[in-house]
Amino acid sequence: MKIHEYQAKELFRTYGIPVPEGKICTVREDISSLLEGITMPVAVKAQILAGGRGKGGGVVLARTVAEAQKAAERILGMQLVTKQTGAEGTEVKTILFEQGVNIAKELYLSILVDRDRSGIVIIASRDGGMEIETVAAETPERIITVHVNPLLGLQGYQIRELIFGLEIAPAVTKCFSSIIRKLFTLFIQSDCSLVEINPLVITGENTVIALDAKMDIDSNSLFRHPDILAMHDSSEEDEFEATAASHGLNYIRLNGTIGSMVNGAGLAMATMDLIKQAGLEPANFLDVGGGASAEMVENGFRIILSDPKIRGIFINIFGGILRCDILAEGVVAAARKIGLSLPVVVRMEGTNVEAGRRILAESGLSLSNAKDLNHAAELLAAI
Repeated sequence: MKIHEYQAKELFRTYGIPVPEGKICTVREDISSLLEGITMPVAVKAQILAGGRGKGGGVVLARTVAEAQKAAERILGMQLVTKQTGAEGTEVKTILFEQGVNIAKELYLSILVDRDRSGIVIIASRDGGMEIETVAAETPERIITVHVNPLLGLQGYQIRELIFGLEIAPAVTKCFSSIIRKLFTLFIQSDCSLVEINPLVITGENTVIALDAKMDIDSNSLFRHPDILAMHDSSEEDEFEATAASHGLNYIRLNGTIGSMVNGAGLAMATMDLIKQAGLEPANFLDVGGGASAEMVENGFRIILSDPKIRGIFINIFGGILRCDILAEGVVAAARKIGLSLPVVVRMEGTNVEAGRRILAESGLSLSNAKDLNHAAELLAAI
């Protein structure tokens, strides 16, 4: 789960990581009052769950109150388009007024899960403020990578490696070391998959401040973090994905025309491959789980059919915990209740498979029984 910059900075403060003073604004009527008492310059920053805000016009440094007022009125409510939002952009519903700082040097710093090594990796660069992908592609020698064993934790020599690589001046070494340790503790204790600061700045007063903050928390850990879960902003999620989550379904929206419903993530991936091999494109990833009920099947149908691009549905089920006859009854009941008119290909194997196929065949609905995966591909290609 991603959280907004201002929310991540709230967590930074609780761990003693220095961040600029700031104020949140969500309505235009509050802009003038919030700007009162703020020392200029001030950064006006759009709060959306996507990077590249500055290049899209969502971050402005204002040197006067009038400039800040004008920037805030323009940014709040705008449809901000960045590389990560896509062409449709994201509506800015919150802005952050943040006190300007005297920047002497900008750095890049992130901590993330290293899946290749089953550990944690710290990535840093002297080129703060730039996209790290660009730095890695054009000047890879300026990227510093430190691998941390999660069982041993962050060691002193690893902090020194970062200090030397980033050419940190002796006057700020102690402050920098403290921030690295606190950031690593935050990463571990909050079950993060990513913590990123870009830029981490060294000021003219020889202090170190996190000018930006990005956090991604492992969603499976949120039951341990009700305070972080409360920060969840569902308004920036895909509406279909948010609806699916509310019904306990795992759903990811794609760009194709064939909807799919399966029970198991691995089977879902194989199903999408099969759809593509049939010369079509999958419209979604939908895993109803091993113990899906008729209600979950019905909700899955409703979500799939909410996408206007859908012209056919492929149901691929292995009956283990979920028996094939129970699934078939759920599919038939849901199809009748919804008034399903699109062609549906059903491939099922496992417990009570013959009974399940018989229920589908006798339903009188447009439900095609596939004998195997090859037959399913043929039926899909004919849609």
